[in-house]
Amino acid sequence: MNLFKTYKNDLPASLVVFLVALPLCLGIALASGAPLFSGLITGIIGGIVVGFLSDSKLSVSGPAAGLTVIVFSAIATLGSFEAFLLAVVISGIIQLVLGYVKAGVIGHFSPVSVVNGMLTAIGLNIFLKQIPHAFGYDLNDIDLASFQDSYGHNTLSELYYMLSFIKLGPVIISIVSLIILYSWDSKFIKQNNILKLIPAPLVVVFVGIGLNTLFNNIAPEIAAVGNELVSLPNINSFQALVGELRFPNFSSLGNPEVYMVAATIAIVGSLESLLSLDAADKLDPAKRISSPNQELKAQGWGNILAGLIGGLPMTAVVVRTSANINAGGKGKLSSIAHGVLIVISVLFLASFLNLIPLAALAAILIQVGLKLNKISIYKKTIKSGSDQYIPFFITLLVIMFTDLLKGISVGVLVGLVFTLKTNFRSGVSMVKSGKNHLITINRNLYFFNKAQLRRILQHIPRESEVLIDGTKVEFMDYDIQQSINDFVENAANRAIHVELKMSSTAPMEMFRKTN
Repeated sequence: MNLFKTYKNDLPASLVVFLVALPLCLGIALASGAPLFSGLITGIIGGIVVGFLSDSKLSVSGPAAGLTVIVFSAIATLGSFEAFLLAVVISGIIQLVLGYVKAGVIGHFSPVSVVNGMLTAIGLNIFLKQIPHAFGYDLNDIDLASFQDSYGHNTLSELYYMLSFIKLGPVIISIVSLIILYSWDSKFIKQNNILKLIPAPLVVVFVGIGLNTLFNNIAPEIAAVGNELVSLPNINSFQALVGELRFPNFSSLGNPEVYMVAATIAIVGSLESLLSLDAADKLDPAKRISSPNQELKAQGWGNILAGLIGGLPMTAVVVRTSANINAGGKGKLSSIAHGVLIVISVLFLASFLNLIPLAALAAILIQVGLKLNKISIYKKTIKSGSDQYIPFFITLLVIMFTDLLKGISVGVLVGLVFTLKTNFRSGVSMVKSGKNHLITINRNLYFFNKAQLRRILQHIPRESEVLIDGTKVEFMDYDIQQSINDFVENAANRAIHVELKMSSTAPMEMFRKTN
C-alpha cells in the first residue's frame, strides 16, 4: 500500500477535512457532556489509526453526532467519565470480535425505516438541545440525552426556562453563524473558485471569535465569557499533554451497566460506521468496494485506543467523508494527514481555540440537526406506505421522549412485525377463475408463512381444480411442505383435484399428488 501515491490530491483534501472536523470534534464533545479535549483525541485517533487500518480509501472517522445521546446518558448512568471510558474500551473489543467473525453483513439487515427514524430523532434531539446554548443559556446538564433532565426540566421545558437567561452576544453570534452556514450552500459560494474551498464551519469559528472580541471591546456585558467559551488546556510540554489524558476506571469491571453501555456503543457505532462506509463507496468516483469486516476491526482498534487515553467513541462519519471526496481526496493519506493536523492544533493552537464561543459551535450543531430533519425525509417516508412510516415515527417518538436505546429497541421490534407482515402478504398469491384456482408460491417460504398458506387452502371450495405453482421456489420449510401435503391428502374427500408444479431443485418426493 503506497500512502503517498496520491499525495497531490490527498494533502490539500486533508486540510479541508481538518477544518471541517476541528469544530465538529469540539461541538460533539460539548453535546456529549464530555471534556472538549476528548473530542480532539477521538478526531486524532479516527484520522491516523482508523484511517490507516480501514480498507476504505476515502472514509474518515471521528466522534459522531449519532452517538452524542448515548455518551451523555452513559456518563450519567455510570457516574463518571472514567467508568464510561472502560465501556468504550470494551465496545472496541466487541467490534474486533464482530469483525473477525465476519459480522459486517449486519449493516445490510437493519430496517431502513428504523435507521432513518433513529437518525432523524438524533438530529431533532441535537437541534432542540443546542438551542439554549445558542441563546447563551449554558447550564452544565443541558445536553442530557434523555427527555427528562436530572434537575426536573425536560427537553421542551428547557426552551421555556432559557428565556430568562438570554444573552444578546451569543444570540447575535448564533444568528450570524447560521446565516453563514446556509449561505455557503448558495450558488454564489459554490460557483466561486476560492470561497467554495473554504469550509463553512471554519468561517463560523473565525466570525464567532471576531464578533465576541468586538463585544468585549465595545459592550463587555453582552460578550460570551467563562463557561460560554471553549475551554481547552494550554499544552506546552509532553508532561502537560500526559496530564490532560483521562484513563479508564478498571475497578468498574464488575458493574453490569458498563457492559450494557459497551454493547450499545458497539452496536450503534458499528451500524453507523457500516452505513457510512456504504455511503463512501457510493460517493467514490473510482467506485471501489471496501471490506465491512475490516472496517469493524479498524473501528474496534480505534475505540480501544480512544477509551484507554480519554477519547469519545468513534464511527466513520459521512460529513467528513463527503468533505474529503468533494475536496478531491483519492487515498488514505488525506484521512491520516487530517489527524496529524489536529495534533498540531492541540499542541500549538489551544489559546486560539479557547476564544471560540460555544454559541458558534451550537450553530454548527443546529445545522447538523436540521440536515438530519429535512422535510423531504418525512415526505419520502410517508409516501413509502405504512410499512415504512409507522416504524419510522414510532422510533422517532420513543427516542425523543425516552432515550436512544429504548427507541431503537422498540423500533426494531415494530420493524420486525411489519417485515413479517410483508412476508405473510407477498409469499403466496391466488388467482381464481370459476372452479380453477392458481396458487403461486412467489419465493422461498418459511414457518411464518404457514398461517397465510393454510388460510388460502382452507377457503378453496369443493369440486375445484387447483394448481400449486412452486417453480420460483428453491426451498420450503418443513411446516410449509406438511401443510401442502395435508391439503393434498384431504383433497379427494372434497372432490378437489390438485396438481403440483415445483422447480427442478425442489424435492418432489416430499409432496403427494392426487389423480
